[in-house]
Amino acid sequence: MLYQTFFYSLLLLSLLFCCTGDESLPEVTDSEEAPMDKREREALYSAIQGFVGDSWNGSALYPDPCGWTPIQGVSCDIYNDLWYVTDLSLGLIYENSLPCSSSLQIKPELFELKHLRSLSFFNCFISPMVIAKKGWINFASSLESLEFRSNPGLIGKLPETIGNLTKLKSLVVLENGFNGELPASICNLKTLKRLVFAGNSFAGMIPNCFKGLKELLILDLSRNSFSGTLPSSVGDLVSLLKLDLSNNLIEGNLPQEIGLLKNLTLLDLRNNRFSGGLSKNIEKLQSLTELVLSNNPMGEVDMMGTKWGKMSNLVVLDLSKMGLSGEIPTSLTNLKRLRFLGLNNNNLTGFVPSKKLEALPCLGALYINENNLTGELRFSTKFYEKMGRRFKASRNPNLCQPFEMVKSESHKHLLPRGVKPCT
Repeated sequence: MLYQTFFYSLLLLSLLFCCTGDESLPEVTDSEEAPMDKREREALYSAIQGFVGDSWNGSALYPDPCGWTPIQGVSCDIYNDLWYVTDLSLGLIYENSLPCSSSLQIKPELFELKHLRSLSFFNCFISPMVIAKKGWINFASSLESLEFRSNPGLIGKLPETIGNLTKLKSLVVLENGFNGELPASICNLKTLKRLVFAGNSFAGMIPNCFKGLKELLILDLSRNSFSGTLPSSVGDLVSLLKLDLSNNLIEGNLPQEIGLLKNLTLLDLRNNRFSGGLSKNIEKLQSLTELVLSNNPMGEVDMMGTKWGKMSNLVVLDLSKMGLSGEIPTSLTNLKRLRFLGLNNNNLTGFVPSKKLEALPCLGALYINENNLTGELRFSTKFYEKMGRRFKASRNPNLCQPFEMVKSESHKHLLPRGVKPCT
């Protein structure tokens, strides 16, 4: 027992000595080199300095950018036992992100980050600037995601050399100042899954070169000034889930090939100049949940010519301001998932199938105003109570509300505005 006490006393003394006086142990200091390729680190510092300003001293603030002093917006991975930058996000994405300078520049060192997989710019370019063509080919074997979001200063054409980034899976160019035509080289990006050019000032015709983009899931060209016709090669986008071409100047007929997009869940063509009527191929899009065609001059097209019942997955159907004629098809009442139905501002005639429309279990908004509908509205007060102001039937000169409902003081406040009492 005495021996054990003596042994533990010696052990405790040795531990205390190790903690306080053993100068032979290695000392970790700030000057210790991080396991990062030196050229890679210097390229990162220089690239970021070009965006945030010359006063930014990366080596002093972040001596180990892939380790114990990480930079917000920078991610790294190990290749051949050394750290390399794989993700770089510039701009105020987060509260502690590095803000971009008003006099920023894209330094050539940016393109020396040879393992970069993701590059994004958010609200960086405020002053007018044109993106140079040079350098992008250096990312051809690595970059999978490229994003320009909310950069009003980015003007001019999108560099055609972006088409060299053949590893890209996502190209997002959202709400910038880009203009001119889209380069046809974007169709070289065969592995793309998401292609977004929304909210810019692009113009001209949409390139007819989509044949090879078999993996594309999302195509959003909305809120630009694209003109001409919709290219037939859109039918080759066989994997497409969402197609948004809204708010452009696209004209002509819908191509027959659009019926080949069997997986499409969203088709938004609102606010364009499409004409020539509703394509029968639309009813082949049986996976659609949202179909928005409003504000296109389709002409005097009878809605009865489309078999709406085939599109049983529809949740949103907006056919307003299209010049449609004929009666409201009863086949619409087979769309049991429908939540929004917009038929306003057309030339629809005939009676309103009130009871069948009311029977739709999910319907939460119905707009039939500004047509030439006739007869009595036969919706119940319960229906009006549920819909509130999301039901409109005004400006149908020959449409009326049953007199007994108008007369009832308890129901009067529920009735839609602008519909006269029946006499």
